[in-house]
Amino acid sequence: MPRFFIDAPLHAGALLDLPEAVVRHIQVLRLKAGDTLTLFNGAGGEFPAVLVSLDKRHAAAQLGEHDPREAETPYRITLAQAIAGGDKMDWLIEKAIELGVADIQPLATERSVIRLEGERAAKRVAHWQALAQAACEQCGRNRVPRILPIRPIATWLRDRDAITSYAWRVLLSPRADGGFDTLPPQAPSQPGVLLFGPEGGLAPQEEAFAREAGFTAIRLGERILRTETAGMAVLAALAARWGGW
Repeated sequence: MPRFFIDAPLHAGALLDLPEAVVRHIQVLRLKAGDTLTLFNGAGGEFPAVLVSLDKRHAAAQLGEHDPREAETPYRITLAQAIAGGDKMDWLIEKAIELGVADIQPLATERSVIRLEGERAAKRVAHWQALAQAACEQCGRNRVPRILPIRPIATWLRDRDAITSYAWRVLLSPRADGGFDTLPPQAPSQPGVLLFGPEGGLAPQEEAFAREAGFTAIRLGERILRTETAGMAVLAALAARWGGW
């Protein structure tokens, strides 16, 4: 059944005029009046709905009863990801959401290929947030992860309120001594954060700052993974280890 994110309050029994972007998507899918769909707004749960009218510019749906179904993992992880170049960041965000991350913190680092500031940064974050919504439509999640504003890694690591909000903090580093088996066997009840560097990895000083901020460094075997591979490998391994599937 097609799923659509609606950035508005949803109520059982309501007749809802659908947003223009959703109308366009419905037309691409060649849906017609009487077809069923699922609507969600990120507040939890979803609503079955019936498409009651459709023309070139407008569509309306009748909402059914609220379904409290969720598809979240039993643990809460923020992915702190150094900005990757090209289309890699888009891919990272989409796949990380499919794998269950709660939030994504983009970071500007010394070796980041792309530099984003001001209006350009705000537009990119808005683009990533739209990707997050689309990923939730596809994968069945009803809570849309936040894409947080881009921050320089040093500023973020020195933000005590931000860092201490995570009960556990893990950094992937080829220079680490410990491996994946140093992580707890059971899913932590408190939220945590995974930190990954850009294409060239974190600079030594950035990694030192992270360790000073309470991050535990781990490595995944002897192979050095690309930034777009590393995060997904860890998230998938944690899902298998902590019951996220």
